[in-house]
Amino acid sequence: MKKGWLIALGILFIGFIGAYVWYSRLKNRAEDEGGAYNGTLKPRLEMSTLQITSIDDDRIRMNVKLLIDNPLPVGFKAKGLKYTILMADTPIAEDAYEKPIEVKSGDSTLVTLPVELINQKLLTVLKTLEQNDVDSTTYTVRSTFDLDVPILGNRTFEQTITKRLPTFFLPKINVEDLDLAKLGLKETEVAAKVSITNKNRFPFNFTDTHYTVMIEGKEIAESDQPEPILIKKQATTPVVFPMTVKPGQTLGLLPKMVFDKKDTPFLVTFRCKIIDKGGNSMFQNSQLNTVIRGTLADFKKD
Repeated sequence: MKKGWLIALGILFIGFIGAYVWYSRLKNRAEDEGGAYNGTLKPRLEMSTLQITSIDDDRIRMNVKLLIDNPLPVGFKAKGLKYTILMADTPIAEDAYEKPIEVKSGDSTLVTLPVELINQKLLTVLKTLEQNDVDSTTYTVRSTFDLDVPILGNRTFEQTITKRLPTFFLPKINVEDLDLAKLGLKETEVAAKVSITNKNRFPFNFTDTHYTVMIEGKEIAESDQPEPILIKKQATTPVVFPMTVKPGQTLGLLPKMVFDKKDTPFLVTFRCKIIDKGGNSMFQNSQLNTVIRGTLADFKKD
Protein backbone atom coordinates (compact mmCIF):
# COMPACT_ATOMS: atom_id res chain seq x y z
CA MET A 1 0.00 0.00 0.00
CA LYS A 2 2.80 2.37 0.98
CA LYS A 3 4.67 1.43 -2.17
CA GLY A 4 1.62 2.42 -4.27
CA TRP A 5 1.44 5.81 -2.60
CA LEU A 6 5.15 6.37 -3.21
CA ILE A 7 4.73 5.55 -6.90
CA ALA A 8 1.75 7.94 -7.16
CA LEU A 9 3.67 10.70 -5.42
CA GLY A 10 6.62 10.10 -7.70
CA ILE A 11 4.46 10.40 -10.79
CA LEU A 12 2.92 13.62 -9.48
CA PHE A 13 6.37 15.00 -8.71
CA ILE A 14 7.65 14.19 -12.20
CA GLY A 15 4.51 15.74 -13.69
CA PHE A 16 5.04 18.87 -11.62
CA ILE A 17 8.67 19.15 -12.76
CA GLY A 18 7.62 18.66 -16.39
CA ALA A 19 4.89 21.30 -16.13
CA TYR A 20 7.32 23.71 -14.50
CA VAL A 21 9.94 23.18 -17.23
CA TRP A 22 7.26 23.61 -19.93
CA TYR A 23 5.93 26.77 -18.27
CA SER A 24 9.47 28.17 -17.91
CA ARG A 25 10.15 27.61 -21.60
CA LEU A 26 6.95 29.42 -22.56
CA LYS A 27 7.77 32.29 -20.22
CA ASN A 28 11.32 32.56 -21.57
CA ARG A 29 9.93 32.64 -25.10
CA ALA A 30 7.57 35.45 -24.08
CA GLU A 31 10.50 37.35 -22.58
CA ASP A 32 12.56 36.89 -25.76
CA GLU A 33 9.75 38.43 -27.81
CA GLY A 34 10.09 41.68 -25.89
CA GLY A 35 7.75 44.60 -26.49
CA ALA A 36 4.57 45.31 -24.57
CA TYR A 37 4.19 41.67 -23.52
CA ASN A 38 7.76 41.15 -22.26
CA GLY A 39 7.92 38.54 -19.54
CA THR A 40 4.21 37.75 -19.55
CA LEU A 41 2.40 34.50 -20.09
CA LYS A 42 -1.22 35.48 -20.52
CA PRO A 43 -3.66 36.23 -23.37
CA ARG A 44 -2.34 38.95 -25.64
CA LEU A 45 -4.34 41.50 -27.59
CA GLU A 46 -3.19 43.35 -30.67
CA MET A 47 -5.08 45.96 -32.71
CA SER A 48 -5.16 44.55 -36.23
CA THR A 49 -7.11 47.23 -38.15
CA LEU A 50 -9.34 50.21 -37.55
CA GLN A 51 -11.82 50.87 -40.34
CA ILE A 52 -14.48 53.56 -40.63
CA THR A 53 -17.66 52.11 -42.18
CA SER A 54 -19.98 55.12 -42.23
CA ILE A 55 -19.89 58.83 -41.47
CA ASP A 56 -23.19 60.50 -40.61
CA ASP A 57 -24.02 64.00 -39.43
CA ASP A 58 -24.04 63.08 -35.76
CA ARG A 59 -21.93 59.95 -35.47
CA ILE A 60 -19.28 57.76 -37.03
CA ARG A 61 -19.40 53.99 -37.13
CA MET A 62 -16.24 51.93 -37.36
CA ASN A 63 -14.90 48.43 -36.80
CA VAL A 64 -11.86 47.78 -34.63
CA LYS A 65 -10.37 44.33 -35.15
CA LEU A 66 -8.50 42.78 -32.21
CA LEU A 67 -6.27 39.73 -32.45
CA ILE A 68 -6.46 37.66 -29.24
CA ASP A 69 -3.56 35.24 -28.82
CA ASN A 70 -3.56 32.51 -26.18
CA PRO A 71 -0.10 31.12 -25.22
CA LEU A 72 -1.53 29.30 -22.18
CA PRO A 73 -1.55 25.49 -21.76
CA VAL A 74 -5.34 25.59 -21.58
CA GLY A 75 -8.03 27.21 -23.65
CA PHE A 76 -10.32 29.83 -22.21
CA LYS A 77 -13.79 31.22 -22.70
CA ALA A 78 -15.31 34.62 -21.95
CA LYS A 79 -18.88 35.87 -22.25
CA GLY A 80 -17.64 39.06 -23.92
CA LEU A 81 -15.57 42.10 -23.15
CA LYS A 82 -15.93 45.76 -22.26
CA TYR A 83 -13.84 48.30 -24.10
CA THR A 84 -13.01 51.99 -24.25
CA ILE A 85 -11.59 53.69 -27.36
CA LEU A 86 -9.25 56.65 -26.91
CA MET A 87 -7.84 59.06 -29.47
CA ALA A 88 -4.84 61.13 -28.41
CA ASP A 89 -5.40 59.78 -24.85
CA THR A 90 -8.97 61.16 -24.81
CA PRO A 91 -11.92 58.72 -24.48
CA ILE A 92 -14.20 58.99 -27.51
CA ALA A 93 -16.27 55.77 -27.24
CA GLU A 94 -17.20 53.12 -24.69
CA ASP A 95 -19.17 49.93 -25.32
CA ALA A 96 -19.32 46.17 -24.79
CA TYR A 97 -18.84 43.18 -27.08
CA GLU A 98 -21.42 40.70 -25.82
CA LYS A 99 -20.71 37.67 -28.00
CA PRO A 100 -18.89 34.66 -26.47
CA ILE A 101 -15.14 34.50 -27.03
CA GLU A 102 -13.29 31.19 -27.04
CA VAL A 103 -9.59 30.67 -27.77
CA LYS A 104 -7.98 27.23 -27.69
CA SER A 105 -4.57 26.60 -26.15
CA GLY A 106 -1.76 27.94 -28.34
CA ASP A 107 -4.28 29.44 -30.76
CA SER A 108 -5.59 32.90 -31.64
CA THR A 109 -8.81 34.47 -32.84
CA LEU A 110 -9.90 37.73 -34.46
CA VAL A 111 -12.68 39.75 -32.81
CA THR A 112 -14.39 42.68 -34.54
CA LEU A 113 -15.57 45.40 -32.17
CA PRO A 114 -18.33 47.67 -33.53
CA VAL A 115 -17.59 51.23 -32.39
CA GLU A 116 -19.94 54.20 -32.59
CA LEU A 117 -18.47 57.66 -32.07
CA ILE A 118 -20.46 60.78 -31.31
CA ASN A 119 -19.12 63.42 -33.68
CA GLN A 120 -19.10 66.19 -31.09
CA LYS A 121 -16.58 64.30 -28.92
CA LEU A 122 -14.44 63.48 -31.92
CA LEU A 123 -14.50 67.04 -33.28
CA THR A 124 -13.25 68.38 -29.94
CA VAL A 125 -10.19 66.10 -30.15
CA LEU A 126 -9.63 66.87 -33.83
CA LYS A 127 -9.74 70.60 -33.17
CA THR A 128 -6.93 70.28 -30.62
CA LEU A 129 -4.86 68.12 -32.99
CA GLU A 130 -5.39 70.59 -35.82
CA GLN A 131 -4.29 73.51 -33.67
CA ASN A 132 -1.10 71.62 -32.84
CA ASP A 133 -0.57 70.62 -36.50
CA VAL A 134 -0.57 66.89 -35.67
CA ASP A 135 -0.81 64.63 -38.74
CA SER A 136 -0.79 61.30 -36.83
CA THR A 137 -1.94 60.33 -33.37
CA THR A 138 -2.42 57.39 -31.01
CA TYR A 139 -5.53 55.22 -31.01
CA THR A 140 -5.92 53.16 -27.83
CA VAL A 141 -8.21 50.29 -26.88
CA ARG A 142 -8.67 49.47 -23.20
CA SER A 143 -10.39 46.11 -22.76
CA THR A 144 -11.58 44.05 -19.81
CA PHE A 145 -13.09 40.57 -19.81
CA ASP A 146 -13.69 37.76 -17.34
CA LEU A 147 -12.29 34.33 -18.12
CA ASP A 148 -13.61 30.97 -17.02
CA VAL A 149 -9.99 29.88 -16.34
CA PRO A 150 -7.93 31.77 -13.72
CA ILE A 151 -4.81 33.48 -15.09
CA LEU A 152 -2.14 33.74 -12.38
CA GLY A 153 -4.89 33.69 -9.77
CA ASN A 154 -7.14 36.24 -11.48
CA ARG A 155 -10.19 35.69 -13.65
CA THR A 156 -10.43 39.31 -14.80
CA PHE A 157 -8.08 40.10 -17.66
CA GLU A 158 -7.31 43.72 -18.58
CA GLN A 159 -5.26 44.88 -21.54
CA THR A 160 -4.39 48.26 -23.08
CA ILE A 161 -3.13 48.40 -26.64
CA THR A 162 -2.08 51.44 -28.62
CA LYS A 163 -1.46 52.02 -32.31
CA ARG A 164 -0.29 55.15 -34.11
CA LEU A 165 -2.33 55.99 -37.20
CA PRO A 166 -2.89 59.04 -39.41
CA THR A 167 -5.19 61.70 -38.00
CA PHE A 168 -8.37 61.61 -40.09
CA PHE A 169 -10.33 64.84 -40.37
CA LEU A 170 -13.94 64.55 -41.44
CA PRO A 171 -14.68 66.04 -44.87
CA LYS A 172 -17.01 69.03 -44.61
CA ILE A 173 -19.69 69.51 -47.27
CA ASN A 174 -21.42 72.84 -47.73
CA VAL A 175 -24.12 73.81 -50.27
CA GLU A 176 -23.11 77.17 -51.70
CA ASP A 177 -26.07 77.60 -54.04
CA LEU A 178 -29.11 75.93 -55.57
CA ASP A 179 -29.17 77.26 -59.09
CA LEU A 180 -32.56 77.03 -60.81
CA ALA A 181 -31.11 77.72 -64.24
CA LYS A 182 -34.21 77.05 -66.32
CA LEU A 183 -37.87 77.12 -65.38
CA GLY A 184 -39.57 75.76 -68.45
CA LEU A 185 -42.93 74.19 -69.22
CA LYS A 186 -41.44 70.76 -69.80
CA GLU A 187 -38.50 70.53 -67.41
CA THR A 188 -36.57 72.34 -64.70
CA GLU A 189 -32.81 72.20 -64.52
CA VAL A 190 -31.34 72.38 -61.04
CA ALA A 191 -27.68 72.59 -60.12
CA ALA A 192 -26.42 72.17 -56.57
CA LYS A 193 -23.14 74.03 -56.17
CA VAL A 194 -21.23 72.33 -53.36
CA SER A 195 -17.88 72.94 -51.68
CA ILE A 196 -16.03 70.00 -50.07
CA THR A 197 -13.33 70.87 -47.55
CA ASN A 198 -10.61 68.31 -46.90
CA LYS A 199 -8.19 69.16 -44.07
CA ASN A 200 -6.28 65.89 -44.42
CA ARG A 201 -2.77 65.77 -45.83
CA PHE A 202 -3.83 63.31 -48.50
CA PRO A 203 -6.40 63.46 -51.32
CA PHE A 204 -9.23 60.99 -51.79
CA ASN A 205 -12.07 60.29 -54.19
CA PHE A 206 -15.82 60.39 -53.76
CA THR A 207 -17.49 57.71 -55.84
CA ASP A 208 -21.00 56.28 -56.31
CA THR A 209 -22.37 59.67 -55.31
CA HIS A 210 -26.12 60.05 -54.85
CA TYR A 211 -27.92 63.27 -53.92
CA THR A 212 -31.43 64.61 -53.50
CA VAL A 213 -32.88 68.11 -53.09
CA MET A 214 -36.02 68.82 -51.08
CA ILE A 215 -37.73 72.22 -50.85
CA GLU A 216 -40.37 72.79 -48.19
CA GLY A 217 -40.49 69.06 -47.50
CA LYS A 218 -41.05 68.10 -51.12
CA GLU A 219 -38.41 66.23 -53.09
CA ILE A 220 -37.85 68.14 -56.31
CA ALA A 221 -34.72 66.47 -57.67
CA GLU A 222 -32.61 63.32 -57.38
CA SER A 223 -29.57 62.19 -59.30
CA ASP A 224 -26.38 60.12 -59.27
CA GLN A 225 -22.77 60.64 -60.23
CA PRO A 226 -20.98 57.27 -60.31
CA GLU A 227 -17.70 58.65 -61.68
CA PRO A 228 -14.97 59.41 -59.09
CA ILE A 229 -14.64 63.00 -57.87
CA LEU A 230 -11.15 64.00 -56.78
CA ILE A 231 -11.13 65.84 -53.44
CA LYS A 232 -7.84 67.70 -53.11
CA LYS A 233 -5.73 67.53 -49.97
CA GLN A 234 -5.79 70.45 -47.50
CA ALA A 235 -8.08 72.41 -49.79
CA THR A 236 -11.70 73.17 -50.63
CA THR A 237 -12.89 71.53 -53.83
CA PRO A 238 -15.91 73.08 -55.64
CA VAL A 239 -18.27 70.59 -57.30
CA VAL A 240 -21.48 71.14 -59.29
CA PHE A 241 -24.13 68.41 -59.18
CA PRO A 242 -26.66 68.80 -62.03
CA MET A 243 -30.21 67.47 -61.82
CA THR A 244 -33.28 67.58 -64.04
CA VAL A 245 -36.82 67.44 -62.64
CA LYS A 246 -40.31 67.65 -64.08
CA PRO A 247 -42.28 70.87 -63.58
CA GLY A 248 -45.04 69.00 -61.77
CA GLN A 249 -42.69 68.59 -58.82
CA THR A 250 -41.82 72.28 -58.59
CA LEU A 251 -44.64 74.30 -60.13
CA GLY A 252 -46.56 74.76 -56.87
CA LEU A 253 -43.37 75.82 -55.08
CA LEU A 254 -42.26 78.45 -57.59
CA PRO A 255 -43.97 81.48 -55.94
CA LYS A 256 -42.36 80.79 -52.56
CA MET A 257 -39.02 79.94 -54.18
CA VAL A 258 -39.02 83.34 -55.88
CA PHE A 259 -40.78 85.68 -53.41
CA ASP A 260 -40.47 84.07 -49.95
CA LYS A 261 -37.00 82.62 -49.79
CA LYS A 262 -36.38 83.26 -46.09
CA ASP A 263 -39.37 81.09 -45.12
CA THR A 264 -38.70 78.35 -47.68
CA PRO A 265 -36.53 75.58 -46.22
CA PHE A 266 -34.33 73.32 -48.30
CA LEU A 267 -32.70 69.99 -47.47
CA VAL A 268 -29.95 68.32 -49.47
CA THR A 269 -29.02 64.70 -48.73
CA PHE A 270 -25.68 63.46 -49.96
CA ARG A 271 -24.14 60.02 -49.81
CA CYS A 272 -21.06 58.49 -51.40
CA LYS A 273 -18.16 56.12 -50.85
CA ILE A 274 -14.70 57.38 -49.92
CA ILE A 275 -11.76 55.87 -51.80
CA ASP A 276 -8.25 56.75 -50.64
CA LYS A 277 -5.90 57.10 -53.58
CA GLY A 278 -3.05 55.87 -51.39
CA GLY A 279 -4.91 52.73 -50.34
CA ASN A 280 -5.35 53.73 -46.68
CA SER A 281 -7.47 50.91 -45.24
CA MET A 282 -8.68 53.08 -42.35
CA PHE A 283 -11.60 54.47 -44.33
CA GLN A 284 -11.37 52.70 -47.67
CA ASN A 285 -14.89 52.25 -49.11
CA SER A 286 -16.49 53.84 -46.05
CA GLN A 287 -19.92 55.36 -46.60
CA LEU A 288 -20.35 59.12 -46.13
CA ASN A 289 -23.89 60.37 -45.43
CA THR A 290 -24.56 64.08 -45.03
CA VAL A 291 -27.68 66.19 -44.65
CA ILE A 292 -27.48 69.95 -45.28
CA ARG A 293 -30.35 72.16 -44.15
CA GLY A 294 -31.15 75.84 -44.55
CA THR A 295 -33.49 78.27 -46.29
CA LEU A 296 -33.33 79.60 -49.82
CA ALA A 297 -32.42 82.98 -48.37
CA ASP A 298 -28.99 81.50 -47.56
CA PHE A 299 -28.24 81.71 -51.28
CA LYS A 300 -29.32 85.35 -51.63
CA LYS A 301 -26.82 87.21 -53.78
CA ASP A 302 -25.47 90.62 -52.70
